[in-house]
Amino acid sequence: MRTILVTGGAGFIGSNFVEYWFNKYADDRIIVLDALTYAGNPDNFPEGIRNSDRFEFWYGNVTNDELVNNLVSRADIVVHFAAESHVARSIFDNKIFYITDVIGTQTVANAVLKNYKTVERFIHVSTSEVYGTALSKPMTEDHPLNPMSPYASAKAGADRLVYSYWATYDIPAVIVRPFNQYGPRQHLEKVIPRFITSALKNEALTVHGNGSARRDWLYVDDTCERLDIIINAPLGKVKGEVFNIGSGFDLDILSIARMILKITGRQESLITFIGDRPGQVQNHVSSTGKAAEVLGIKPGRPFEEGLITTIEWYKNNEEWWRKIEWMKHIRIMTKSGEIELH
Repeated sequence: MRTILVTGGAGFIGSNFVEYWFNKYADDRIIVLDALTYAGNPDNFPEGIRNSDRFEFWYGNVTNDELVNNLVSRADIVVHFAAESHVARSIFDNKIFYITDVIGTQTVANAVLKNYKTVERFIHVSTSEVYGTALSKPMTEDHPLNPMSPYASAKAGADRLVYSYWATYDIPAVIVRPFNQYGPRQHLEKVIPRFITSALKNEALTVHGNGSARRDWLYVDDTCERLDIIINAPLGKVKGEVFNIGSGFDLDILSIARMILKITGRQESLITFIGDRPGQVQNHVSSTGKAAEVLGIKPGRPFEEGLITTIEWYKNNEEWWRKIEWMKHIRIMTKSGEIELH
């Protein structure tokens, strides 16, 4: 029996990971720490998990030293998802990103250091946004870090903080950099659920710029499988390493809008172009070579297959997303002083 601490476990990837782990490892206990900010939702945990004696939820902030130390002291494995994670939101309210993403990560890393005799592995969930726009394609783990938004810079700081703790203190840290994720229970501020729910309501699908920005897309269950492999790999293979978590498949935003409209039977006239997002990353595609070579990770499911599954989930769970629909768009001020909804 292992105990796994998941920070930010009530969010999108975190809750999917908790469900994945709970169902696969029947002897393991799971502790979740989450501040339940706008993106965290206890309803993301199925009732069977919430009511299980193998599951323990703590409401609290990842910057709380005493609480984090206590929970880490009980864990064999720490998976650190907790972060503010939306580019557009970071443009108008950036301070909280540095507090949560950098100071919160330092708090967790310090707790891992304090409990180095018992913590077997510390998985820090960074982001591909730390790379900025691709200088070479595909983007390997050695690509320069050129964060282009306050969110990305906060995550870059946390990423390098964890690396420095491994280099200085030899903590059992592994850094993973997920590229764009999609799937059930993703907040409507993200582009795919925003497009899906707008299409279901016959509302405009707002596209930044001309929609040519390209992203690497990976279905969330495939992300969980990759984290599973990294957690269970021999420590010598992964300690102090960085791994991209991506598909190696990139697709532009406009094409995704058109696919969603086609699958949902809506007209392309719903597509509406708005100003480009400040700090926009234009090209973003993952190299999967290192993960394949070191860990034997295989490609995930085809994008359209995952998209169809995701659309079906939002169709069948309208009660879940209606509650947060008012947060679908973010009001920001452009360089010219104009107010736009992004």
